[in-house]
Amino acid sequence: MSKIIGIDLGTTYSAVGFVRDGLPAILPNDAERIIPSMVGLTPSQALVVGTPARNQYVLYPENTVKSIKRSMGTDLRLTLGERDYSPAEISAIILREMKRIAEANLGEPVDRAVITVPAYFSDAARQATKEAGEIAGFTVERIINEPTAAALAYGLDRADETQIIAVYDLGGGTFDVSIVELNQGVLEVRASHGDTHLGGDDFDDRLVEHLAHLFKAEHGLDPRDDRKALARLTRAAEEAKIALSTQPFARVREEYLMEQNRRPLHLDVEIARHEFDDLIRDLLQGTLTAFDAALSDAGLSKGDLAKVLFVGGSTRIPLVWEMVATHVGLEPMMEVNPDEAVALGAGIQAALIAGEPLDAILVDVTPHTLGIEVVEFQFGRVIEDRFGPILRRNTTLPTTRAQVFSALYPDQPAIKVKVYQGENSIASANTLLGEFLFENLEPEIEGEPPRITVQFDLDVNGILGVSATDRGSGQLKQTTLHAAHTRLSTGDKAAASQQLDQLWQTVGTVDADPLLQRARVLVQDQMQDLQGMAAILQQIEVAEQAGDEFELARLRDKLTDLLYELEGEIGSDSQTVELEDAAPDDAADDEDWPDEEDEGDEDDEGDEDDEEDDE
Repeated sequence: MSKIIGIDLGTTYSAVGFVRDGLPAILPNDAERIIPSMVGLTPSQALVVGTPARNQYVLYPENTVKSIKRSMGTDLRLTLGERDYSPAEISAIILREMKRIAEANLGEPVDRAVITVPAYFSDAARQATKEAGEIAGFTVERIINEPTAAALAYGLDRADETQIIAVYDLGGGTFDVSIVELNQGVLEVRASHGDTHLGGDDFDDRLVEHLAHLFKAEHGLDPRDDRKALARLTRAAEEAKIALSTQPFARVREEYLMEQNRRPLHLDVEIARHEFDDLIRDLLQGTLTAFDAALSDAGLSKGDLAKVLFVGGSTRIPLVWEMVATHVGLEPMMEVNPDEAVALGAGIQAALIAGEPLDAILVDVTPHTLGIEVVEFQFGRVIEDRFGPILRRNTTLPTTRAQVFSALYPDQPAIKVKVYQGENSIASANTLLGEFLFENLEPEIEGEPPRITVQFDLDVNGILGVSATDRGSGQLKQTTLHAAHTRLSTGDKAAASQQLDQLWQTVGTVDADPLLQRARVLVQDQMQDLQGMAAILQQIEVAEQAGDEFELARLRDKLTDLLYELEGEIGSDSQTVELEDAAPDDAADDEDWPDEEDEGDEDDEGDEDDEEDDE
């Protein structure tokens, strides 16, 4: 009998789950564990799916389809090339790619699948999903609700107790919250509520609007009026959103975003996390309204809940955790990678249908909140010995978090950073892990207190790396500490070892990438003018051979920006811009942040102060 796979057909990313030797795992596409849910046709009418389609979106947005899941069950028709497609047909192309990935991993044909849908999906959308699977060549064994799949990934089906849990699923394009009753290993969705047009895409759109206003205020042109400029701005907004999930600031730098009188116009701004929070807060408030509606439909109150599970990549946004925890009175669980939880659960459901045995699921998490000692200002009084959380307990390893802290007064020459683990709001009541003195501080602005960015890097072994950067001088100080961690065996997460074994696999061939094809054509046609581009192509080949996915991503971004600029230059018969002038610096290396205050995204003490000041 052929194997059955589980597929999370997501709005922005899709993934394949499968049970190997009793343990659920993600079937990767070379180094990619989740695949962009994008489809496109290159200028030569070649089909591209996943990352190649995402790469070409910046240059050919009119030939690329994204977020098709939002249109499932509608009569929408989309034109690609010379024909029209229904949403089910576009989704079938994505599912066919999932089929190819599964067959490449398993070494045999795969034609049976379990496919997930939001609990709040309509009947028409569910039927369209089933049809998409059949078009892709699958026998669709079952359409399973995403919250049910997430509960399976957390191993809740193997618990003996009776409890009520809430699954808060905020993905790239859809949101739903489901109230699930667990009774002697049986999972039943009591009530669901949500919005099939709310997710990370909407957060990106808010940031795009903000960036467009900033660009228009500076240059007098609106990048939303140009399809290619808008596509680049959308990509930059998504990258900034992701960065702001772990960093207090994110730089958005897009060179040659537009031109005016043959003069290139650039976007170079920095977004503070609190600015992003303000842009999306009302959208997140809507999810809490849906949360209460689901509880009401189930005839329950927040006090009846035993757990809140977080699913979907957008739950990584710190403000989401803060608002849900405050509203419900429970700390949400994120032990299973929110990007992979649904696919892993779908894989488990597929194994159950196939009658395969399942072993316990193991995962490494940190059991304690990690932070530093700070002082707070309450009603004009200085409160000492307070605990400022940076990294919360039950966070999956590995992880990184950063936050900005300020000195108490303008001429303060040093800050003592004392790192604690624990849950008490009084710092000294927690366990001291270590401390170091940060001297010779320089203020960013004369007359104001100096500020430092404190970053925690926790690896899979529970080794905590602490670094602090003086925002005025750029001075960096680092140390390594040992934080406690635990291994869970109750099925709270897919096996961490399985995930990490797959994480660094060699990147596959990129010959089919439309960006590379276009770059090679330009190099061949204008070798004298495009030596910089030829060098990037050579570096990409070296990075591909070395399997360095991070270097590949960095070089692809440079190539994309350079291509966009050169297309504009060549189209207007103006002089070609050399690589040194066109390629932006790596944003990750830029420490020149503006004077913006972080809003204390990890603050457990409420809104009494905008920023926790280090003593």
